[in-house]
Amino acid sequence: MPATSASTTPTLVFGWGNPSRGDDALGPLFVERIEALGLAGIDCLSEYQLQIEHIFELVERERILFVDASMAVTAPFAVSPLQPAPDMAQDFSHAIDPAVLLRVYEDFFGARPPPAFLLEIRGTDFSLGAPCSAAARQHLQAALRWARKWLE
Repeated sequence: MPATSASTTPTLVFGWGNPSRGDDALGPLFVERIEALGLAGIDCLSEYQLQIEHIFELVERERILFVDASMAVTAPFAVSPLQPAPDMAQDFSHAIDPAVLLRVYEDFFGARPPPAFLLEIRGTDFSLGAPCSAAARQHLQAALRWARKWLE
């Protein structure tokens, strides 16, 4: 069972992406905006990519919202529940996906991970050195409106 921590807040908002690659900045931008709201019971974390060490950030949470940019979803965004990945045949030397992270949590701690959801915000331009596109910024605003209700 995971160790308990009195300082852990119930909800974790965890975004990732590379701010130097255009719309790939959507995850970190989302987290930055949520953090600025100062909502009680919410921890925010932003990284370039998910790593297996992030399982420790999931301990003692009631729910987790993973946030990433995606070209695979319909604009403006999509939200889906996550389950631990059924197959861990993945190279852990680089970024992993949140379902695999949940499986690592389950295997490491011998317990079910907290309920988790993936918020994918539609991006279109992931060029190195490009700013976040106007369309992606609009999608970000729509995702933030949804998240505000979900978080409260």
